[in-house]
Amino acid sequence: MNELNVVNDIHHAGNWLIRNQELLLGYIINLTSAFVIIIIGMFMSKVVSNGVNQVLITRNIDATISGFLSALMRYIMITFALIASLGRIGVQTTSVIAILGAAGMAIGLALQGSLSNFAAGVLLVTFRPLKTGEYVNLGNVSGTVLNIHIFYTMLRTLDGKIVVVPNNKIISNNIINYSREPSRRNEFIISVAYNSDIDLVIKILRQVIEQEDRVIKDKDIIVGLSELAPSSLNFIVRCWSKNNDLNPVYWDLMAKFKKALDKNNINLPYPQLDVHLYKKK
Repeated sequence: MNELNVVNDIHHAGNWLIRNQELLLGYIINLTSAFVIIIIGMFMSKVVSNGVNQVLITRNIDATISGFLSALMRYIMITFALIASLGRIGVQTTSVIAILGAAGMAIGLALQGSLSNFAAGVLLVTFRPLKTGEYVNLGNVSGTVLNIHIFYTMLRTLDGKIVVVPNNKIISNNIINYSREPSRRNEFIISVAYNSDIDLVIKILRQVIEQEDRVIKDKDIIVGLSELAPSSLNFIVRCWSKNNDLNPVYWDLMAKFKKALDKNNINLPYPQLDVHLYKKK
């Protein structure tokens, strides 16, 4: 009896397949087409994204902008491919777009921070206050810009740390760019003893500056007495050099100042305390 029921079920299933073979064939074709659309969309999005990136780079567009635009193009193409695949299997694309719009509003309210990061990323790419390879200070962190993504920016600090900074934090704070200008100014505070000859000290400091080849001579060189401190005369020295030479010039000039002052018997100050003893009558 059970065998008869099985045979009847198989017979009914076969008849149903015969009656609905066109419908099933249509479903199979549509599902296959949707799958192919997704595969082609993913492949084409990658190809077009890489192509856009290469074209922008060959036209000397900044790597930050080219990477951002190519990534944005890829996500847009993937979204269209998904909508087209859903339309192929019979889903009303207008309904899908409406649902995506409503979902976008809900997600936008839930992800306000991420959207603010996205908007900040667009502003960073548009106005370019910092670019890849530049050394910047972003408030509480300094480092070389590795890349600017849609939602965050990556820095490498001088001691080799990788710091990820949300883009909205960058836009809302001051940005100090140390690399944008080709030259920068060094400033020194040189302290000497009170019994030093002021004119001689100024002459010695200026001679050291003028003998340094890396100092830019056609920019202002300032040497002068800036402060009568409690135990020292403080001289200020300002000079300009190329951006890449800033720290080496500072370190070398500090050593040369010390040697030149020692050579001319000009003493450096040290803390002093005068003690007066009074004999009690």
